Amino acid sequence: MGASEQGANATHNRWLTIPRTLCFVRNGDDILLMKRAPHRRVFPNKYNGVGGHIERDEDPMQGAQREIKEETGLDVHNLRLCAIHNIDAGESTGIILFVFVACSENRNVVASEDEGTLEWVPVDQAHTLDLVEDLPIVLDKILHMPENAPPYFVHVSYNDDDVIQMAFNNGKV
Repeated sequence: MGASEQGANATHNRWLTIPRTLCFVRNGDDILLMKRAPHRRVFPNKYNGVGGHIERDEDPMQGAQREIKEETGLDVHNLRLCAIHNIDAGESTGIILFVFVACSENRNVVASEDEGTLEWVPVDQAHTLDLVEDLPIVLDKILHMPENAPPYFVHVSYNDDDVIQMAFNNGKV
């Protein structure tokens, strides 16, 4: 099957998604979180992992590795896909979010002031921060997954009151 037979241009009446990564780097009992800069359009002043858009010539893992390196300066190992989120925020396009965890032996990070500030946070203290709204659930799931567990899948949407809804394989959380 050639490229023209893939159907990539069959977009009429199709819901399209933007591929992104979200990465959490661990070092011992700590996790690296970014407090997003106040001027950022997405999640200003909120704590999140690092990540971003997957480039055209990348697979999700390559995108995760690149984003970690660009946003932290870290070289990581044991990069593992933990989840795939299908996010419907009520727009004509959505987001497919590939959630990864990785390990770093090094804690020396280099952050871009434009993106935000990086902080190593004890895992058991992360819930006390002003996290992106789904992060308490996401962190609880991915940080307690066995290393050989397959990724979980979730559909994320928002109700009429703009409250997040997360439907996992077996129901809503």
